[in-house]
Amino acid sequence: MSDKPGLIRRFFRFIGRLAHGIRVLFNLLFVLIVVALIISMFQKDVQPLPESAALRIAPGGFLVEQKTYTDPLTQLMQQSSPADAETLVQDVVEAIDRGATDPRINSLVLELDYLLGGGLTKLEDVGKALKDFRKSGKPIVAVGDNFTQEQYYLASYADEIHLNPMGAVLMTGFGSYRSYFKAALDKLRVNVNVFRVGTYKDAIEPFTRTDMSPASREHNSAWLNALWSVYTSRVESQRNLPIDAINDYVNNLGAKLADHQGNTAELAVATGLVDKLSTRPQMADRLRQLAGVDEDGNYQGIDMKRYLSHTRRAEALEPTPMGDKIGIIVAKGMILDGEQPAGTVGGDSLAQRFQQARKDDQLKALVLRIDSPGGSAFASEVIRQELLATRKAGLPVIVSMGTVAASGGYWIAMGANEVWASPTTITGSIGVFGVIPTFEESLAALGINNDGVGTTELADLYQLDRPMSDQAKQVVQSGVNHIYDHFLSLVADARGTSPEAIHEVAQGRVWTGAKARELGLVDELGDLQAAIEAAARVAGLEQYEVEEIRKPLDFREQLLQELANGQVAGWLVQRSQGWMPQSWLVGLYSLGNKLNPFGRLNDPRGMYLQCFECDVP
Repeated sequence: MSDKPGLIRRFFRFIGRLAHGIRVLFNLLFVLIVVALIISMFQKDVQPLPESAALRIAPGGFLVEQKTYTDPLTQLMQQSSPADAETLVQDVVEAIDRGATDPRINSLVLELDYLLGGGLTKLEDVGKALKDFRKSGKPIVAVGDNFTQEQYYLASYADEIHLNPMGAVLMTGFGSYRSYFKAALDKLRVNVNVFRVGTYKDAIEPFTRTDMSPASREHNSAWLNALWSVYTSRVESQRNLPIDAINDYVNNLGAKLADHQGNTAELAVATGLVDKLSTRPQMADRLRQLAGVDEDGNYQGIDMKRYLSHTRRAEALEPTPMGDKIGIIVAKGMILDGEQPAGTVGGDSLAQRFQQARKDDQLKALVLRIDSPGGSAFASEVIRQELLATRKAGLPVIVSMGTVAASGGYWIAMGANEVWASPTTITGSIGVFGVIPTFEESLAALGINNDGVGTTELADLYQLDRPMSDQAKQVVQSGVNHIYDHFLSLVADARGTSPEAIHEVAQGRVWTGAKARELGLVDELGDLQAAIEAAARVAGLEQYEVEEIRKPLDFREQLLQELANGQVAGWLVQRSQGWMPQSWLVGLYSLGNKLNPFGRLNDPRGMYLQCFECDVP
């Protein structure tokens, strides 16, 4: 009998050897990557930038205070894209500020086709940096196939705006439109038990109404009009347009287009919104004339990411003495209980950043940058207590409000030494709500009934297939009332006034930062840099470094993050940029923002400090 292995055995032996070979190959590849990474980290020479070039600012996706966490391995495996899903607003500001004083930068080019938005406050931060750049005497040129409302705001700071002859400048104004589910819930026989405090706390209205309430219409109109007034006045000032020119353009767009036979590009020139209509080749010629020509025949431009990487690395290679530092902690996104990844505010995870900061002897003050519409009441209090503990440990805390710091976002700010907001910050929304749906009638329509016994009248409190008893409703409403009273008290203590006075400006009402300053809800108006300077003043510092306090990464995460090198492209942008209009992307993003929170609410008691309409502009 032959000892030769059978066909099946030889096949599986071959598969085993192949798998072993692939494993060895990947191990060798990994070692080579690690060696290359280590060599690059310790390499002393930095590749020089051109002696004269334009700084290319081409933000992609949405401007954010903190990028949403993506596993480093996922980052590494993804393809890069012309438009990332998110761009750090501080990266844009830093690049522009550096370029203003860098003799190698002769001009600045704004390429805004992939910018989707991010909020008026972030646009203002970038706009301020552009305005400072212009003081250097270096020209700014904006080029685009089309300009959306957000893109045009930044383009208005340019010395020249070039629009494609097939393009348009589309401005629509700000709005707050929501879907109301009551009629659908009635048809589905879902009973939604709502508990709230505050006439203007309208986050629950979609469950209780089929339209916007008069109170909601009143206060939303107030802050939307205030922000739109800022937008229009800024653009009109930058473009030397008559007062109310933007409102005239938007409100009479149909008639104006008819006068120009529907030619949106010619209308943009006629109304002074853009300077010149240029095809892509003509734009390229203008940029080559402005910045020079590189070896490939393109205009001599330095991409923002490359520029920041180069200048930061050059600074890192220069030895500097260890000195005092001001730390920045970012609280961006919905506030949820427990530990949460970057891009969401976790009660426990953000508390850990404060605990981490208190262990650093070089830190002399902290700035908490808030960009959050709120969320869990419990998690908000966990974070506020950490601010108080940090102050008690001798480390001052200054809050800097970004685009939105409302409801729970405002709650956590009350633990700070000082509260700073931008004039266009959306804040306030001091109110509380709870929502508990029950499905007993829906199930009964399907022939499913619930029955049983309990030792108390509250034994079925969390049975969503049973109706809530009157006592259960009383218990939940009492809890909501208590948290609202606590909210008023902690704000009153922090602002040096009475709960009754705070109640007059609370009840869920939303305010702009400028109005909040008038009402005494914040201390000062200013951007992040102003808050950092305030932190230095409180800490008595004249010389200091600024450092963001982040979650420490293990070796694997650091390695993969270095390899990824920021080449993360957004799933949505990657897969839709070829066929989906940009306005649809913004609409889908906004819809996702409105629906997503309902599936993520995880407060232990179901009590929420949330402003769902605060992400509109």
